[in-house]
Amino acid sequence: MPQSSLRRAAVALAFAVFAPIVGAQEPAAGGRELTPPPLRYDPNDPRIGLKPGYMDAGEAISGLTKLASVPRPAGFFNPAQVGDGGFSNTDLAFRGNLLFQGNYHGFQAFDVSDPRNPQLRLSVVCPGGQGDVSVYGNLVFMSVEQTRGRLDCGTTGVEDTVSAERFRGVRIFDISDMQNPRQVALVQTCRGSHTHTLVTHPRDRERIWVYVSGTSSVRPGEELAGCVRAADDANTSLFRIEVIEVPLARPQDARVVNMPRVFADASGRPGGLWQGGNHGPGTQTSRITNQCHDITAYPAIGLAAGACSGNGILLDISDPANPRRIDEVIDPNFAYWHSATFNNDGSTVIFTDEWGGGRGARCRATDPATWGANAIFGVRDRKMTLQGYYKLPVPQTDTENCVAHNGSLVPVPGRDLKVQAWYQGGLSLFDFTDPTAAKEVAFFDRGPISATDLITGGYWSVYWYNGRIYGAEIERGIDVFELAPGPNLSVNEIEAAKLVRFDEFNAQLQPKFEWPMAYPVARAYVDQLERGAALEAGRVTALRELMTRGETGRGAQRTQALEQYVRVAEQLERDAGTARPIDARRMRALATTLRGLQAAR
Repeated sequence: MPQSSLRRAAVALAFAVFAPIVGAQEPAAGGRELTPPPLRYDPNDPRIGLKPGYMDAGEAISGLTKLASVPRPAGFFNPAQVGDGGFSNTDLAFRGNLLFQGNYHGFQAFDVSDPRNPQLRLSVVCPGGQGDVSVYGNLVFMSVEQTRGRLDCGTTGVEDTVSAERFRGVRIFDISDMQNPRQVALVQTCRGSHTHTLVTHPRDRERIWVYVSGTSSVRPGEELAGCVRAADDANTSLFRIEVIEVPLARPQDARVVNMPRVFADASGRPGGLWQGGNHGPGTQTSRITNQCHDITAYPAIGLAAGACSGNGILLDISDPANPRRIDEVIDPNFAYWHSATFNNDGSTVIFTDEWGGGRGARCRATDPATWGANAIFGVRDRKMTLQGYYKLPVPQTDTENCVAHNGSLVPVPGRDLKVQAWYQGGLSLFDFTDPTAAKEVAFFDRGPISATDLITGGYWSVYWYNGRIYGAEIERGIDVFELAPGPNLSVNEIEAAKLVRFDEFNAQLQPKFEWPMAYPVARAYVDQLERGAALEAGRVTALRELMTRGETGRGAQRTQALEQYVRVAEQLERDAGTARPIDARRMRALATTLRGLQAAR
């Protein structure tokens, strides 16, 4: 579809989704000005009016229990200046019982075996920003973007415009010996690495790939051969990503093996996507698409989603060394496409808009509900179609930087749930199972760092990992949460989510959730069918009693209950034929789980 048609479709959907908030309105037409809808919120929300403060700010929480707050360790903050960006905490990665946290000054590792009392295990001082980290086995990868980065991790910076001591790209550390981490590879790139994405292939265990998203200026060709600053040069270092190949047996041999032009048009022109500018009266002004900010790879489905300044793009990564763009979208409500998350079956992808660059107050009551938000797209036949939006549903103050940022799925079977960072807007857990009507399930928020000054802080990222939710607080450290049951989330759903576990987790290398044939999973589906009024109350009660007999009964009582599972499954599958699509999926999943429980007796 031409870009102009995509733009008109996105504008029309924005009005279709949000018109009830501001009254009956029609899509902009004939040159009439588009008025984005303002935020609609509950004036009694406990997040409103929280006490400001650095380490003593007021807090509001719902649907969660906070287990721990861990301050930043010595050497990773400036005690003389709150808000010193040279020491900002950045992204998180996980391996086993270790949490790795990036920082503009290096990275740290914490042992989270006891989530109520995380312990610092490792600090590596290595300035250079951005500091985003990923982990794969004994290798830690770190993005370096700033010109102060040095090959030797030194803290003195680099003064010269052209220097053989400068490093901008991806560092690779070997942490086999946690007491003595070693930098084993440095892969230089022309724009540095703002973020990076690990990419695997299901049938290749000998290597991994790293997609590098550089967003900074192009370094001189005199410093790194092949770097070209001019946008109109055929060899320009803009309008591309880099692909690094990492041989796992010899990570020191990591190197750039491809620089694909993922923004090219049909004629091969490198800058073939959004050219920058606004999308018409009353719309956002979007950046030109000459970079990706984040790329989320989902190897299990062979796709990646790129949030690429002025566009959201879909990539075929069946050959990881040679990603191919297969679709692209624009949105008149987006200023800067920042990050992406698929749902578990790959039928939906969420893109975030970092309006204001993460440093602006963009969640005030007067700010539009579709700006600085999530745009939710359906994916069908490898094409994306806008379905709806989600934005933090409570206003923040003028001194709180707030906009959509990094998050991950929470593995509750039968639902699409995402927990997400909103900088000083805190964290929000929301349900987008129906992508046209996403709604909040749980939240945590603090008051502003300052009542008078806008200081960059809050959550950089918030991720689910093996039963807990971890938040990377830019200024304050790390917070650890667990889900708490309530009207929007049941005990069974929480217990079912805890059954999904990983040895490693990197949010931009999205894993596929698979649930065992277990009673918490079956009960979670029953809870959802009850919540959605898809089954009569008497039938819900009978189902629960049957499962109790099958799980805890003895002798003939248990045998008879298990035998009934098959008949119940058959009835659920018949019912699914006339149910709403969301309920039908849950009915079929419950039927499959009951059959699995019966077969495993």
